[in-house]
Amino acid sequence: MKNKYLFNAFIMAALVLTMTGCEKNRNKITVQEPEKNITIIDESKQEESEPEILVDKIERLGQISISDWFDEDTVIVSKDNESLDKMSLSELSDQYPKSLYFLDINSKEYQLVKEQKDVLLGGAVFSRDKNYLIYDEYVLGDPAYFIMNMENHESIGLMGEPIGGAKSAHWADNETVIGAAYSGGVYLADRTGNMRLIDELKDEGIYLVEKLGDTIYYNTQSDFTLMKLNLVTKEKTSLNLEQVFQILPSPDKKQMIILQNNGSTGSMIIYSPEHDKKITIVDSAELYGVSWSPDQRMIAYCMKEDKNNSTVSSLYVYDILTGKTVKVAENAESTGTNWSPSGKKLSYTEWDGEQYTSNIIYLK
Repeated sequence: MKNKYLFNAFIMAALVLTMTGCEKNRNKITVQEPEKNITIIDESKQEESEPEILVDKIERLGQISISDWFDEDTVIVSKDNESLDKMSLSELSDQYPKSLYFLDINSKEYQLVKEQKDVLLGGAVFSRDKNYLIYDEYVLGDPAYFIMNMENHESIGLMGEPIGGAKSAHWADNETVIGAAYSGGVYLADRTGNMRLIDELKDEGIYLVEKLGDTIYYNTQSDFTLMKLNLVTKEKTSLNLEQVFQILPSPDKKQMIILQNNGSTGSMIIYSPEHDKKITIVDSAELYGVSWSPDQRMIAYCMKEDKNNSTVSSLYVYDILTGKTVKVAENAESTGTNWSPSGKKLSYTEWDGEQYTSNIIYLK
């Protein structure tokens, strides 16, 4: 199920190649990567029987959906806004609009970020410097995407010419938003909403798209094979990975998790473009809710398993450095996971068919 030793050798070799300085301090190593933040990796020795990942407690937060962390004690959430009238659309008339709030996880106090009558707001994700926010606005049909300036809370819609509206939107880097365009192809937008199409892909019906450096990774709705476009040479190349349904770049944008659908099950692969290495971490499982920890050491994921003649979902954390996997929550059918900036807290959100519930796992 896991190619542990090959993967660990690959990761350690990659660290050696990218290090420009290394400074030992007791049980920690400080690694300075070029133009990157310092990554702290705990090298402390433990007994073989003791897992490296330990859960302190799990806190349940009802009727909210956590989509990102602002800082170690603050998350941004979507929840019912009962100060507004219920939705006027007949299909949603039993619901309140959903608005965006900051939640202090210690005091449990909410601070309004964005509200709008007759609209369900959600999917809020910060730029790396926390100065801007992508969020979506939904009523019925497809969502619309917006960029908010967190200083003045003014929003700009990702719509109009030349893209005809954004079908998807996420951060390519701190300054740039990338997504599929309704007009066809892939767009790039800056934080003020200026948009342009990538000429080489403008006729493609894009399904997934990500940008790592000078390369665009994508697939289409007619062929789910993962492709890459070199923006310098304009060359298109297949990665020979079929039925890809999610791409998750690492925080430093040097690797990515690739999820494949193999019928009723799937696979999770870590791919390094620099070394053209593909390592399978999980195979033949139903996977979702995957995320990288900020230091790239941990990968959280949900997996469905057959247990006692029934199917259960559990949340796992995979430690890249040790190759070990630890179950951190049972009966956790998560729609998404998010790590706190320190990596010591992990949130996951569940949907029961009527309402969202979020949970925070405190790791030791």
